[in-house]
Amino acid sequence: MRLIAVGRASAGPEQALFLRYAQRTGLELVALADGVGSAVEIKRREAVAILGKIAGSDFVVALDQGGVMPDSVGLARLFEGWRAHGRGLVFVIGGAEGLDGSVLARAGVVVSLGKLTLPHMLARVVLAEQLYRAQSIIAGHPYHRAGRPG
Repeated sequence: MRLIAVGRASAGPEQALFLRYAQRTGLELVALADGVGSAVEIKRREAVAILGKIAGSDFVVALDQGGVMPDSVGLARLFEGWRAHGRGLVFVIGGAEGLDGSVLARAGVVVSLGKLTLPHMLARVVLAEQLYRAQSIIAGHPYHRAGRPG
């Protein structure tokens, strides 16, 4: 399972937290350099780099604000289905300009982490933690608590 993300990881608390959850889930980070040029050119260059890291047999989950917005239990159900495909599972987070249409078209599904705009390093953390939570839900581990205390 891999995460292809635009933007180099820098040392700091976000990176440490990402690594904590990535190690728990087996998520491998492939960090790509930000594109340069106009907004259209940046998206095009980033798309070429992203698509170059995806195998033809991979199942791709693109993260984009326009995607489906599951809750944690819903994401766990989706995640379980994605793993059942028996294909390489690749998550993609674009750069500041977002993902190019060619990357969205390559995706098997487009998922949103919510309506809030997140810094890219924080989006990585949220994704990695939610994948850990999904694995915990699937395994019946008590990490996730579905309801509020009454």
